[in-house]
Amino acid sequence: MTDDPKKKTNPDDAPENLDIDEILEAAENAREQSDAEVPETQENEAEKWRNLAHRNQAELENFRKRMARDKMDAIQYSNLGLLEELLPIIDNFEMGLVAAKDVSTESIIYQGMSMVHKQMQNFLTDHGVEAIEATNQKFDPNLHEALEQRFSDEVAEGDVIQTTRQGYKCKDRLLRASNVVVSKGSDPGSE
Repeated sequence: MTDDPKKKTNPDDAPENLDIDEILEAAENAREQSDAEVPETQENEAEKWRNLAHRNQAELENFRKRMARDKMDAIQYSNLGLLEELLPIIDNFEMGLVAAKDVSTESIIYQGMSMVHKQMQNFLTDHGVEAIEATNQKFDPNLHEALEQRFSDEVAEGDVIQTTRQGYKCKDRLLRASNVVVSKGSDPGSE
């Protein structure tokens, strides 16, 4: 026997321990197994993409809601800066009104200033601004800024005795806290 590479091998020369039926059966089992794995993999892949699409859709919907809410807030509170800058002007105007009242309530100047003051108050109300009531109320650090504490027989401890500068809110937001004097209760030395 020569080792000629062009020579065809005889099937009878194959080792006897290989059975053709076993080889065919093993190949068929391997093909069936790979066919069974492909649909599972495809189903898993499809499910993965479906879940991703649902998550992205929910995320987009949340983004749209957040943008709509931010837009409403921007519209609703767009004038806060202007209103905050207007408050010291109103404070000064009110001090002038008090000075004009001390001179005479019948004065033309006082009456004119009173009309302008009413217009300013209406303007603030129309824009959702309201004054914070502080005097004789419980001290609230979210709304009031304590400048001083005093003993008082008439006002309970922790309540506001006097408002030194008016505070304001615009809808649900604080524009400026009220500056107040808070009661320390009765003076223990006066008893």
